[in-house]
Amino acid sequence: MNRAETFAAGLLGISGVAAAAVSAHAGADPRLMGAVALVCLTHAPALLAIGLFGKAQPVLRLAGLLLFIGAALFGSDLALREFGEARLFPMAAPAGGVTMMAGWLVAGLAGLFSRKA
Repeated sequence: MNRAETFAAGLLGISGVAAAAVSAHAGADPRLMGAVALVCLTHAPALLAIGLFGKAQPVLRLAGLLLFIGAALFGSDLALREFGEARLFPMAAPAGGVTMMAGWLVAGLAGLFSRKA
């Protein structure tokens, strides 16, 4: 088990649930926080799996890092827009999206080229 990825999964999970609650009950634009919830709650289980089973594969751990950074960039930028009408930095959400796509590509390649069956 890798503690960092498991902890990151927990952070994304709680962030996703909180974003879903804001989207349903308090948000000015429910689409923004709904998107944050979707991204966080779909990437949290992936990070949990990597944290629990990917310790022996450094490439898979890289995938987990990319997934977490991407989800954090994307979610933080949209949350800042929802609450503060500001942005994390220009193009932060698209950069997060591209980083998540890179993470999924690396995860797929790690599985494709894994030495273990």
